[in-house]
Amino acid sequence: MRLILEAFGPDDESLGLSEIVRRSGVAKASVHRLAQELLRWGLLERRGSEYWLGMRLFEIGQRVPRQRILREAARPYMEDLYQATGETIHLAVLDGLEVIYLEKVSGHSQVSRPSRVAGRMPLHCTATGKALLAFGPASLFTEVVAAPLARITPRTVILPKLLAQELDQARKAGYAIEREQIRIGYLSVAIPLIGATGTMVAALSVTAPTFRADVNKYVGLLGMVSRRITKSITLSDEQRP
Repeated sequence: MRLILEAFGPDDESLGLSEIVRRSGVAKASVHRLAQELLRWGLLERRGSEYWLGMRLFEIGQRVPRQRILREAARPYMEDLYQATGETIHLAVLDGLEVIYLEKVSGHSQVSRPSRVAGRMPLHCTATGKALLAFGPASLFTEVVAAPLARITPRTVILPKLLAQELDQARKAGYAIEREQIRIGYLSVAIPLIGATGTMVAALSVTAPTFRADVNKYVGLLGMVSRRITKSITLSDEQRP
C-alpha cells in the first residue's frame, strides 16, 4: 500500500491505474485490489478512471503532535516575519535526507514554486537544509554526501568539500544562506530552531529575489522570531499532560 501512495508525486493531482502500476512496480491486479481497500479507508478517492489522494491522509497528518505543535507555535510569528519583510517565509524539518516544509507564508503575487507545504527539497542546496546540516549531527552530513549531490541550477554546490566549507561558515555566523542554488534570481537565509533540550527541531527561513534581498535585516528578524517560537514550543510542551 505504501508503494501505491508514494506513486503520487508533489505535482500529481491524480493518477490512472496504469501509471500507478508503472511507478509502484506492483502487479496490476494487486494495485487494483489494494486501491479498493485504500478507497474504503478514505486514503484514496476515485473520480472516473483517476485516483486522487484522499482527505483522510490530511486528517491523519494533522494529528502528528510534534508537527502540529510546531506549526501552531510558529505560524503567528511567521506571519509577523512576512509583514516585516514582505517575503516568503518557510518552516522546515528534517525527514530522512530531505527537508519537508511544515508551513509557508507568502503573498498572493509571489511565485509559489518550487516550494509548497508538505513539499520536499534537498538538504545540500536549500537554506533550511544547510541550517539543519550545519547545526545537526555530523553523521547527517556524512549520509548526505555519500551519494552524488544533485545539481538544481548552475550555482548549486555539488562538491562535498565546498558544502563542508559553507556549513562551517554557517556555524560561525549562526545562519545558513543559499544564493540561486534552487532558483536563479532568488536567495534564502535560514536559522535553526533549538528546543529546550538543546536539540534542533526545525529551521526557519526567508526567501527573496536577490535584487532586493537584505540579508542582515533577515538575520536579525529571524533571530528575534526564533527565540519567541522556541519559547512557545517549550510552554506548549510543559502544558501537555
